[in-house]
Amino acid sequence: MTLTKKDAVEVLKQIQDPELAIDVYTLGLIREIKIKKKDIKVTMTFTSPTCPYAPQLVASIKAGLKTRGFTEPEMEFTFNPPWEPSEEVKMMLGLA
Repeated sequence: MTLTKKDAVEVLKQIQDPELAIDVYTLGLIREIKIKKKDIKVTMTFTSPTCPYAPQLVASIKAGLKTRGFTEPEMEFTFNPPWEPSEEVKMMLGLA
C-alpha cells in the first residue's frame, strides 16, 4: 500500500492540542509533510517555544503515524515564523 500526504493528514487531524482542544493540523502547527514510500518527515511548530505539551504531542504524532503504516516518523521543529492562529482558529477559540 502506498502511503500519501492525505493518510498523514488524517492522522494529524486526530491529535488534539491538550490545552486548546483543536487538532494540530487545523491549528496550523504542521508546516510541512514529506513522504518517501513509508518514510515520513513532519516539520512542525508549537504554540510557543516553551509549550509544556510538546513531548506529549510529538509522541502522539509519531505513534499515530506508525499505526497508519509509516515507519519511524522523523520530526523537525521550527519557530520561524512563530505560530500565529489563523482567523478560523481565532473564531474557534472565541478570539475573533
